[in-house]
Amino acid sequence: MLATALVEMVPESLELRGRSAAFLILLGYLIIHFFEHTVTPHFHFGEETHHAEFVHAHKGYSVLLGLIIHTFFDGIAIASGFLVSNALGWLIFFAVFLHKVPEGFTVSSVMLASGRSRGTAWGASMILGGSTLAGVLTMALFRHHVSAGLPLAAGVTIYVAASDLVPEVNKEPAMAMALLVFVGAGIFLLLETLFHVH
Repeated sequence: MLATALVEMVPESLELRGRSAAFLILLGYLIIHFFEHTVTPHFHFGEETHHAEFVHAHKGYSVLLGLIIHTFFDGIAIASGFLVSNALGWLIFFAVFLHKVPEGFTVSSVMLASGRSRGTAWGASMILGGSTLAGVLTMALFRHHVSAGLPLAAGVTIYVAASDLVPEVNKEPAMAMALLVFVGAGIFLLLETLFHVH
């Protein structure tokens, strides 16, 4: 995600909108920062493994709301990428797809840990999928605003990757987890070469 945002989404955003894209990238970053520290202040990605965080049922719904906002921007990112070029769209799609499966497990485990039923956990996963589709449809409807959608989504992606996911990797003492960051970046570079983005 970090490689896709920094190497592809940010440069494309600057090309589409010029210098003002930097403001929108920052705004996207700050939107997620705001929601994580106000609406869902007790959750950060990665806490799905800390079951003590979810003894109260309302925390599960708080987490779901935070993830809905994030997945909505995933949809914005995918659609914006395809509106710019098929190659960029596929790169963003694969970056998002690689963290979609763990995201589904995340929201399910959060719901179960907060005392919700399996049906509720399954429903929460479906809501996240629907939120991503809502982001895609929103960008499809407002396709003429791709020069705003792509940089906003880039800022969100940078926040989630750098502020939530990388710190969780850094907490793991084993070297294998840290190496996976390089594997992810390597996969991105391979896909970029295959799609001939530039």
